[in-house]
Amino acid sequence: MPNIKSAKKRVKVTASKTLQNQMFKTNFKTTLKKFEKAAESGDKAAAEACYKEAVSKLDKAVAKGALHINAAARKKSQFTKKLNAMK
Repeated sequence: MPNIKSAKKRVKVTASKTLQNQMFKTNFKTTLKKFEKAAESGDKAAAEACYKEAVSKLDKAVAKGALHINAAARKKSQFTKKLNAMK
């Protein structure tokens, strides 16, 4: 355990930030899975709503540094292809 006051604060801050990052990543992955499930079920209206949310989450993940920009672009492309394939 740290003895210095600033080091003690860093431990607390790191713990809270780790929890926030974990919550963000969990929510992010859940959103992507919701789109996958909606696209798989064939419900175009639900898939479009989930698509918009998934693309938004991808952009936020890039802004936060949780995901590389090229990985996000690849995912968006894959999702767009799946959405367009549904007729």
